[in-house]
Amino acid sequence: MQIKETANDGLKRAYTITLTAKEIDGRVDAEVAKIAPQVKMPGFRPGKVPANLVRKMHGEQLHAQSLNDMIRESVDKVMADNELRPAMQPKVELNEGYEEGKDAEISVELEILPEVEAPSTDGLEIERLTVPVSDEQVMDAIKTLADNNKSYKDAAKSKKAADGDQLIIDFVGRVDGEEFEGGKAENTPLVLGSGMFIPGFEEQLTGTKTGDKKTIEVTFPEDYQAQHLAGKKAEFDVTVQQVKVEGETKIDDEFAKNFGLDGLDKLKELMRGQLEQETAGLTRTQMKRSLLDQLASGHDFAVPQGMVDAEFEQIWTQLQQEAARSEDPEAMLKEIEAEKDDYRSIAERRVRLGLLLSEIGQQNNVQVTPNEMSMLIQQAAQQYRAEDRERFIQYVQSEPMAAAQLRAPLYEDKVVDFLFDKAEITEREVTREELEAAIEADESEEAAKPKKKAAAKKKAPAKKAAAKKDDKKADEKPAAKKTPAKKAAAKKDDKKADEKPAAKKAPAKKAAAKKAPAKKAAAKKDEGEKKAPAKKAAAKK
Repeated sequence: MQIKETANDGLKRAYTITLTAKEIDGRVDAEVAKIAPQVKMPGFRPGKVPANLVRKMHGEQLHAQSLNDMIRESVDKVMADNELRPAMQPKVELNEGYEEGKDAEISVELEILPEVEAPSTDGLEIERLTVPVSDEQVMDAIKTLADNNKSYKDAAKSKKAADGDQLIIDFVGRVDGEEFEGGKAENTPLVLGSGMFIPGFEEQLTGTKTGDKKTIEVTFPEDYQAQHLAGKKAEFDVTVQQVKVEGETKIDDEFAKNFGLDGLDKLKELMRGQLEQETAGLTRTQMKRSLLDQLASGHDFAVPQGMVDAEFEQIWTQLQQEAARSEDPEAMLKEIEAEKDDYRSIAERRVRLGLLLSEIGQQNNVQVTPNEMSMLIQQAAQQYRAEDRERFIQYVQSEPMAAAQLRAPLYEDKVVDFLFDKAEITEREVTREELEAAIEADESEEAAKPKKKAAAKKKAPAKKAAAKKDDKKADEKPAAKKTPAKKAAAKKDDKKADEKPAAKKAPAKKAAAKKAPAKKAAAKKDEGEKKAPAKKAAAKK
């Protein structure tokens, strides 16, 4: 084996490895000798088949296996001999036109991790902005909960449906005269004016009465999640089974009992805990941003471009998906395209901060325990269907890169917690509005300095994960319903307009919920499952 270094530039390294035909042939002979005792062939006693016949029968397979093993071993030797720490999986290629019986030339290209001096953990100063939860905020949250769990009662048969009324409808949809999968449902509740169905659907049912039958014409949005329906004109035969009007919702012990609680005091207690948890999350965001800014300000070392490229692709894919879900995709894409260099700077900062945190963690023996890793894998597996979970678990356990990706966020949080313990922390009490304004002010300041912008964007994945979750729920809705993109955007706008935290977590229906507020997400999922006949098109797409 011959190893020659062909490039050594910054963090980039390249090598050429030559495996001679004699070395490869010798390995194949060794493999033949290893399997010969187990080979059976008519006319020969077990274990007595001549080596030349074994090679004739299995030579091609043994040659491929031997060559692959030798390549892997030679690459490992390059790493060990040169004490290299690859930033990502090395690029390994066998020379084009290689044939059995000839020397094999392998090219190896990689980037190595930079030598990072662990920053001092002394002298860190962080201000913790805390938000007390008032009784008024608790009641506001409960009122929002009540608004999202309105009860409805049957209206008189002569009542004409208006905005705010609930209809119980059956519908059958057709495109080009043919029924389509997911376009049919029975006993589906629809509140007029809610915007839950695709544009034009609800408006055409205004004025209908119990027992009415009506054919309405609509056009699916161009960005509808089921591509075979996007932009298509459709007809829906709708039967109004019942018109219902909103009943009075009293916030009292009986209201709390609808969620399986003992009374209103227990509901207040749970809601207060939920609000405190939400504001604590914002406080951690603000503290982590301050910490990362301090770390980033004192370090500006070269980082592997392969890692930056991978991080940038992740950011860019996310931005493109968000743009596609926006009200004006073309304008949004144009806007992010103009800021492409800034996002690459964000990617570079993320990588640099990740390396810094990793070095701090290693120097201070911060670890993710086997038990914590096992819990992570089990939690991640829950995203898959029951029959696929075991396969996912086996994949993560057998693929170091997959396990590392799963482990990274938890490891980062543990390092951050370690640094919080080391830092001098002062507290200042603020309102929730002031806390959010402080976070937004940091974002605005960082936007003017691309290299510092990463701190603002660092929290983006949390919001994006929530958006994905909303998308998943939206996929459970009937095909007649609005695409999840606009709904997600609407929720985002609602949050800005009304910061009451319970609004986005309230169960959609009292009947479906029957659980404490902390379990409302499950209630929404259950509600989606009740409408199974109408969700097929969206779910399968």
